[in-house]
Amino acid sequence: MHQSLLARRQQLLAAIGDAVAVLPTAPEAVRNADAHYPYRADSHFLYLTGFTEPEAVLVLDGRRGKSILFCRAKNPDMEIWDGFRHGPQAAAEAFGFDEAYAVDELDQRLPELLADMSALYWPVGRNAGWDVRVAGWLDAVRARARLGVDAPGQFGDLLLLVDEMRLLKDEREQAVLQRAGQISAEAHVRAMQATRPGRYEYEIEAELLYHFVRNGARQPAYESIVAGGANACTLHYAANNARLNAGDLLLIDAGCEFMGYAGDITRTFPVNGRFSQPQRDLYEVVLAAELAAIAAVQPGATLDAPANAALRVLVQGMLDYKLLQGTVDGVIESGDYRRFYMHGIGHFLGLDVHDVGLRRPGGQWRQFQPGMCTTIEPGLYIRPDDRVPAAFHNIGIRIEDNVLVTATGHHVYTDAAPKRIADIEALMQAAQPATA
Repeated sequence: MHQSLLARRQQLLAAIGDAVAVLPTAPEAVRNADAHYPYRADSHFLYLTGFTEPEAVLVLDGRRGKSILFCRAKNPDMEIWDGFRHGPQAAAEAFGFDEAYAVDELDQRLPELLADMSALYWPVGRNAGWDVRVAGWLDAVRARARLGVDAPGQFGDLLLLVDEMRLLKDEREQAVLQRAGQISAEAHVRAMQATRPGRYEYEIEAELLYHFVRNGARQPAYESIVAGGANACTLHYAANNARLNAGDLLLIDAGCEFMGYAGDITRTFPVNGRFSQPQRDLYEVVLAAELAAIAAVQPGATLDAPANAALRVLVQGMLDYKLLQGTVDGVIESGDYRRFYMHGIGHFLGLDVHDVGLRRPGGQWRQFQPGMCTTIEPGLYIRPDDRVPAAFHNIGIRIEDNVLVTATGHHVYTDAAPKRIADIEALMQAAQPATA
């Protein structure tokens, strides 16, 4: 057990006071018939426990200052089929819980824990089945009112408390995130080296997945986008089945999950290893926008600063290359730029790809703080349009990096995946087979 798990639970216990908090992990999910998807524990549950088995519930007893795990009992017969399970006693020792019980005892023990407590926290409204189950525990406590037992009278969403805790990554989290970024960046390099005209998007996806798994990241952090040519103008393209053609760009948005934490990188590069002039022109605009946005990631700066910096660069580029008409301020005010740039500049990154945390608590932009991790990902997507120069039709470009906020500025830890044109072309040309 790493000590940060215990510290997180203690911090949450202090926050809830004279209350009980209940947090179930994610259920197993059936893929089809009797086959399941690979199991992934709930991110909030992982953050507080480190426990990766299904059918588990964390209970925090604020009055006694105790953390309690309910998990599957030891069962040698089932372990023959499904593999090792800790069981309550071993789980308590391995993960630092004060108490642990078989999950089958949860409904029996919770009403006792809730008796005479002032408040109850759980993921309110996130799962109807758990809302019903909580109501049953409360009814069991209320049934003892004539005996002088009171049920909690206040209720809160536990996840809102944990979300704030998860915003700032500790040193261990930062190290794991950077390892996820390193594996992801190396996979993008491998994909660039493997790309040739005539290959298929799924062949390049296979190169990514190979590198992820070979380095201990058994799953991608999200469904990989490998989008050649016009497919890159579809933001969440996922078919990954088209042939790659010389003269087209290939946009790859992919990252691994390592020890629960996500990498999230996008690179765009020419299938044949050399940018055409129109591709080069638009690519340099997006790269300049990304660099401007990254420079704006500073402790104390508001979260909208990178978006504002990138947008002005992108709009100026749209005007320079006759995608739009007018002035930078006029285009921004009208929103016309959304024809070619329709998403935000990025998102928090952590146990979830789109990690938790309110960007505008109370309606005011949050400020960057050391320990936050964000993506920066501007783009341009030019679908065919009579108002747009034909040379730019079907060009989709996005460049995305992972950025950790430090005490003195920021650290881009995914730079191992090349993004400058000269570096991309040099890498890809070196990987091309020699010709007679």
